[in-house]
Amino acid sequence: MDVELRQLRCLVGIVDAGTFTDAAIELGVSQAAVSRNLLSLERELGVRLLHRTSRTITPTAAGVQVLARARQVLAEVDELVREATTGHTRLRVGHAWSAVGQYTAEFQRRWAAEHPDVELQLVRTNTATGGLAEGLCDLAIVRTQVDSRRFAHATVAQERRYCALAADDPLAKKRTLTLDQLSDRTLVIDRRTGSTTADLWPADARPKLEYTQDVDDWLAAIASGRRVGLTPHATVTQYRRDGVVYRPVRDAPPVDVHLIWHRQDPHPATQAAVTLLTSLYRNG
Repeated sequence: MDVELRQLRCLVGIVDAGTFTDAAIELGVSQAAVSRNLLSLERELGVRLLHRTSRTITPTAAGVQVLARARQVLAEVDELVREATTGHTRLRVGHAWSAVGQYTAEFQRRWAAEHPDVELQLVRTNTATGGLAEGLCDLAIVRTQVDSRRFAHATVAQERRYCALAADDPLAKKRTLTLDQLSDRTLVIDRRTGSTTADLWPADARPKLEYTQDVDDWLAAIASGRRVGLTPHATVTQYRRDGVVYRPVRDAPPVDVHLIWHRQDPHPATQAAVTLLTSLYRNG
């Protein structure tokens, strides 16, 4: 089967314009060309798409279905062409858990105000590269070690580490905690995307580890009182939940917040994103 875009455009044009003549005018082709494209489409699909009388043109039952899909296909093609010819009108920023925490909403608002021609989309993908390696975004916010052989990056901030624990945990009564106070607990971590590893503790005083792959499961384990977590400040503001409290860990090293992108083909708005995020963290 060899359906062509021009055939779909003629089908949509006929229905929208109401006549073959008006469709030809709208499409900038001859009426004969419109008729040939419609007949070719019907022949390729093996069904009749339009009821034609001397006064009206209406879609058949099959025509209604084909028309709906034709509109979707044409819209997607038009969007593809628009992005390819206007220098990227959308910026997809991936992240695994917490975007940029307390600055997430302000990042979105400031971007819309300063770059109205480039739509910002935040994409949460629980992968080590925040969806960048999977082709799901143009830039990604990560808090793990960056593979500098594959990706370019900029460190836009450092975040303090916090312990997440059940509200009725005895340690929740303290204003701050230390790593040593957590060494005899069971720590729930995401080893694919999380910033916490057992290396934060001495080899002979490390907590037990339990693994998760999703922030909701992580929070559920902590809220139950069975486990505790260690996380950057962004999680504190992004994921508030009844039964879970956060306490700063005063001797834990901070977490670097990186923005990463493909070296060979960076999005034109990459530097603008780096500048804005750096500014938000610095002035926040």
